Amino acid sequence: MLLLALIPLLPLACFVVLGLFGKKYFSQSAGWLGTLVLATSAILSLYTAFNYFSDSGKDNGVYQAIVPVQLNWLPFTSDLSINLGILLDPISVMMLVVVTVVSLMVHIFSLGYMKGEERFATYYAFLSLFTFSMLGLVLSSNIFQIYIFWELVGVSSFLLIGFYFNKATAVAASKKAFIVTRFADFGFLIGILVLSYYSNTLDFKTLIERLSDPASAQSQAIGAASFLGASALTWALALVFMGGAGKSAMFPLHIWLPDAMEGPTPVSALIHAATMVVAGVYLVARLFPVFSTNESALMLIRYIGIFSAFFAAIIACTQTDIKRVLAYSTMSQIGYMMFALGLIPATDGHAAGFTASMFHLFTHAFFKSLLFLGAGAIIHYIHSNEMRDMGGLRKLMPVTHISFLIACLAIAGIWPFAGFFSKEEILHAAYQSDKPIYFIALITGGITAFYMFRLYFNIFWGHEQKHSHAHGEGPLSMKLPLILLAILSLVAGFIPFSHYVTADGRPVESHLDLLFSIAPLLIAVTGILLAGWLYKKANDKPARLAATLGGLYQSAYKKFYIDEIYLFLTKNILFNLVGRPAAWFDRHIVDGTMNWLASTTGKLSVRIKGLQSGQVQSYALYFFGGIAALGVIFIYLWK
Repeated sequence: MLLLALIPLLPLACFVVLGLFGKKYFSQSAGWLGTLVLATSAILSLYTAFNYFSDSGKDNGVYQAIVPVQLNWLPFTSDLSINLGILLDPISVMMLVVVTVVSLMVHIFSLGYMKGEERFATYYAFLSLFTFSMLGLVLSSNIFQIYIFWELVGVSSFLLIGFYFNKATAVAASKKAFIVTRFADFGFLIGILVLSYYSNTLDFKTLIERLSDPASAQSQAIGAASFLGASALTWALALVFMGGAGKSAMFPLHIWLPDAMEGPTPVSALIHAATMVVAGVYLVARLFPVFSTNESALMLIRYIGIFSAFFAAIIACTQTDIKRVLAYSTMSQIGYMMFALGLIPATDGHAAGFTASMFHLFTHAFFKSLLFLGAGAIIHYIHSNEMRDMGGLRKLMPVTHISFLIACLAIAGIWPFAGFFSKEEILHAAYQSDKPIYFIALITGGITAFYMFRLYFNIFWGHEQKHSHAHGEGPLSMKLPLILLAILSLVAGFIPFSHYVTADGRPVESHLDLLFSIAPLLIAVTGILLAGWLYKKANDKPARLAATLGGLYQSAYKKFYIDEIYLFLTKNILFNLVGRPAAWFDRHIVDGTMNWLASTTGKLSVRIKGLQSGQVQSYALYFFGGIAALGVIFIYLWK
């Protein structure tokens, strides 16, 4: 148990040490210390996963939810308390591996990428805090504990997105991410209160047992209570999903995600691959047994997920900043995971969408972190994020070129790369459950292949720019993570994932249907060929196509003006109709009342300060005058 507790505690200790003493004592070695700590956590995570999935996690052939550590922290009643514990089950163990491995790759890559930064130790302290926050989140044994780490993840992302605090855009981006996700987290908190009120527990295992069993008194009570035509359970799950949608940048709470690219590029890899954006998916998966009992909540998840996937893919086709293309790609892929979780389980109880979603979360972590770190290597080489400044880099950056190509093939769903297997699982589950969703997802897959290879050809082919950089492609610390992640993006799909991670813990067999795979592969290859025809060589075809599409292209390029709509609503409605009256009331009524009281007290004190003159004869006069007055009153009352 000590080894298990060390997995999150080591990054926490590293954060404390580097945060307090890093600048003075570890200015040069902070990176190596942080990397060594994360390597230890990663090794312990792999050891934990091996033990759990080999034998210790099973009971009668079913993987169990185990709580090896439980600390009673804040008791409210005999049944209701906030505990701090560690929960091990298939998805938490899987997430342990994902978070620590990807974080380790980011730590190693940052040794070269962030070398020479003035706040080098601070950067690694923030990375350690971020990793600790996510590890605490995935290991939480109760719903309020997960909320605590949920907010800590938000604080950590605020610090890292705004790491370059001398840039106004970075400061604005960090505030935007923090504020948008706070609105979503408010809904999450209300959902927690509703669920805990009716289930009379915060513990995940007990809460799920009580609310997923239709015969239980708690389940019947929360189902019978209603508000505005929907049951209390529907409202609670919708509010919990609201929190997940904010963290995972689902429409319409996605506006913070592209701006989050203002942070250092390795941070983007950590946020988009293994931490902040998958927290929402993990939350829904954690409570999936409860969600699966409510068709309204599943429908909400399914439609928000598929719309976000398609919407973000369209926008990604028009962006020119390579990190923003990858940001919208993340939003689209998270949409895939979300709608898969919203698919109705089969009549036999097997939730193929759940397993497929977790599988895609697993594979996506590797090829998306590879894409972001590859983008970091490119930006480090040419000092620009814009595709117009790139071209012909395949010869100058061979390691980055090959690894980036592997990641693009993986996210496009090309066999035998990892993304092919997990996407096929999602599409197959959608085809069995909701065919309209399946066709939209199929088209989105083709668009994904197109915009990713639009990015690939613009960077490594296209018009060859002249780049003369003496430092070359980068040090080994930047190349090694690319190589390792490229290998994982190649082999991760061959893991028999459904043997380990399912909704009920029972291993199942999943089979690859070659006939079913023809359509997704053809559409993906078509998207790649179209991108190659438009962008492999410098030409005017893209410009002519953009002109032909006219307003549609401009709308997509402007992200369908969602940010402008938010600015209009906040500035013209929220600020003018709510903010200004509230400010007037605060200034004139609240502050005015306090100022009047202070002024009146001051004037009164001026009037009566002569009473405290320090003259004994005056005090004696007041004393005898008081006695005389009391005597008069006494005589008057005696009569």
